[in-house]
Amino acid sequence: MMIGQLSSLSGRSLFICCMKFNFYLGGCLWLLVATFLKLPVSGSHSIVGAMVGFALIIQGPAGIAWKKLGMIVASWFVSPLLSGLVSAFVFFIFDKFILKKSESREPALNFLPFIYAITIFINFFSIFLTGPTLLKFDKIPLYGNFIISIGLSVITIIVVRFALVPYLRKIILKSEPIEGVTVVSNVPSVEEVNENLDINIDEDTQTNKLNSEEETITIKISEDKETETETDLTKKEMCEVSLEDIKENSTEVECKTVEKTVIKDKPELVTIFSWVQVLTAIFGSFAHGGNDVSNAIGPLVGLWIIAITQDVYSTEAVPIWVLVYGGLGITVGLWVWGRRVMKTIGDDLTTITPTSGVSIELGAAVTVLIASNIGIPISTTHCKVGSIVAVGRYRSNDNVDWSIFRNICFAWLVTVPVSAGISALTMFLLRMLI
Repeated sequence: MMIGQLSSLSGRSLFICCMKFNFYLGGCLWLLVATFLKLPVSGSHSIVGAMVGFALIIQGPAGIAWKKLGMIVASWFVSPLLSGLVSAFVFFIFDKFILKKSESREPALNFLPFIYAITIFINFFSIFLTGPTLLKFDKIPLYGNFIISIGLSVITIIVVRFALVPYLRKIILKSEPIEGVTVVSNVPSVEEVNENLDINIDEDTQTNKLNSEEETITIKISEDKETETETDLTKKEMCEVSLEDIKENSTEVECKTVEKTVIKDKPELVTIFSWVQVLTAIFGSFAHGGNDVSNAIGPLVGLWIIAITQDVYSTEAVPIWVLVYGGLGITVGLWVWGRRVMKTIGDDLTTITPTSGVSIELGAAVTVLIASNIGIPISTTHCKVGSIVAVGRYRSNDNVDWSIFRNICFAWLVTVPVSAGISALTMFLLRMLI
């Protein structure tokens, strides 16, 4: 239907439709390439780059608002910095009042209602402040917004304090060992394995390596012999065994230890903060959807309204189905390809635990919502990466893979130029055809 209506357009209307189509092509192609490369880049900046490429072809450098573009470039640095500071501050509070306590269960449970309440307050305050006119949220005065948001936060505190906290305390107490009972483990240490293991190395075997990642150690002695042990490690160890290093009939192997702090939360904190992380993840998704999805479906809204009304200056309201279409699109994209980027920022870039995850998601979402409402141009993607790096660096000097972060920063820098180049090329071809 829409294609048929678009074909009847002429003059200015057809030109604007080509422009919006060009925005999609330039932005989406780069996003697909970046996602394939597992690089988290900004969808908003990809659209901006496509707009720049279009303007360069149609009007030349004079058609670009360089001041606005400069603000967007500044956001490459402002977004991760602001978000990183907020997330690091949140984690500092957790670290000072919960993580560093010898008994961290009760402090964490006492903090839990307020973490939920703060998340609910900020989220609903933002919804009522800038929510859709369709739901009449624009009719709510500012003081009414405060009353509703604070009321919901108080209800949240009561529910969490008297329902969720006792439930979590019960789960944690059940999982804790009974006092006075000693658990005997027959699992040998790495040193004992090295001293007592009868090593059998084939002639074809030149080097055997032991890599211990957190709790699992795999020791491979030959092609047909493998031993697994589990232990609670705080360092990574690498054992290299070569024929030159082993004397004949020797059973001793020299281990070289590479110190690297393993980031992990206490079991009780994992249980408590995993529940909070569900809410903060929803909060972060809401902030991300409200920012990037809106920018992504903007050109589609323009195409639809022009096709239906045949009027470039139409003030027609955005159809609900278009909003649903945008939400469905981000859901399908997350399901199909989202795991590639999730692995980069959720696993490869740094080690994330429930406590740091809550800090990252809460800090990034708060930054996006506040900055969006006061008019600071920021990127949700940049905010999330900035929070991850800041919290990871706070926890340990070697807890951030700086090579991955360097690649991400490079992808940020080329997002606008690459999208602009694709858009400029497609617009040049379209002008020859129209």
